[in-house]
Amino acid sequence: MRLADTLIRVIDMFYVRPLTRLVSRRMFRYAVCGGANMVLDLMWYYVIYHFVVAERYIDLGVVVVSPHVAALAVVFPITFLTGFWLNRNVAFCVTDARASRQMLRYTISVAGSLLLNYVCIKLFVEVCGVWPTPAKALTTAVCVAYSYLAGRYFTFTSDKS
Repeated sequence: MRLADTLIRVIDMFYVRPLTRLVSRRMFRYAVCGGANMVLDLMWYYVIYHFVVAERYIDLGVVVVSPHVAALAVVFPITFLTGFWLNRNVAFCVTDARASRQMLRYTISVAGSLLLNYVCIKLFVEVCGVWPTPAKALTTAVCVAYSYLAGRYFTFTSDKS
């Protein structure tokens, strides 16, 4: 049995009333996968921000990168790949679409999400004065609706539709 099939079965065990009346199975799977990827993202962000970047500004010669943005840049590729795999194989399960086409669409939608992440984290940390890790959590919350809509109606649609 594939890992994705096992994850689907485990997730579907928790898809019970009253959830069945509130959200579709697809939306529930997306929420679980997104939640798992968000927790992974926050854990990596915390570790990278505090222990790798060590809360220091990074001077690249041309530009100085703030520690919260540097941590975001390091964490992004990790959660990009895990998010794509979870969405393709567990949440949306569109089998007749080419993976390369989905990856391109996913890259486009994530570019929008990354821009939204950047704007929000800069706003929360530098304008609103929120600490970096809670600011990252707030930023992630803002991006959830955008990401679901992009995945549902753009990235993981059938090639036949």
